[in-house]
Amino acid sequence: MTKNLVIVESPAKAKTIEKYLGPGNVVLASYGHVRDLVPKEGAVDPEHDFAMKYQVAEKNTKHVDAIAKCIKAADCLILATDPDREGEAIAWSVQELMKERKLLKDKPVKRVVFHEITKTAILDAMTHPREVAMPLVHAQQARRALDYLVGFKLSPLLWQKVRRGLSAGRVQSLSLIHI
Repeated sequence: MTKNLVIVESPAKAKTIEKYLGPGNVVLASYGHVRDLVPKEGAVDPEHDFAMKYQVAEKNTKHVDAIAKCIKAADCLILATDPDREGEAIAWSVQELMKERKLLKDKPVKRVVFHEITKTAILDAMTHPREVAMPLVHAQQARRALDYLVGFKLSPLLWQKVRRGLSAGRVQSLSLIHI
């Protein structure tokens, strides 16, 4: 049986980290964000506390399925995605998807962070697990919701004034004010 299933963002990191952790540990990559907002109106609902509707990213379905398959044989899920708000949101999304599939009933979930890919940093991080930091997840969600809400309203204007197919988010919205 696998002792730990460790999730990182990149496949290159996965190979190195698995080598550092040794036998009994399987390290898989999420390949970035595993889910995103549904691509239609209503993905963010300002009338209901900005509730967000997610779906598994099509390009990551096979990676999510691989994680689900491996978690069945693991004792523990360790989320070792990047230490920024995007990495925290990815860790949270993986955890939520595994909960939805009812694969975490009897398994502890730990969050570890490291700032360099060295054996010392990895092993040290494994001895200092924590939970997913929800303030970081909420910061990423707020950024994503704002991108969605602003972009959904402004992109049609951008298509009309500049070129069809362009999208506007929170950053581009300031430029569009001057159009």
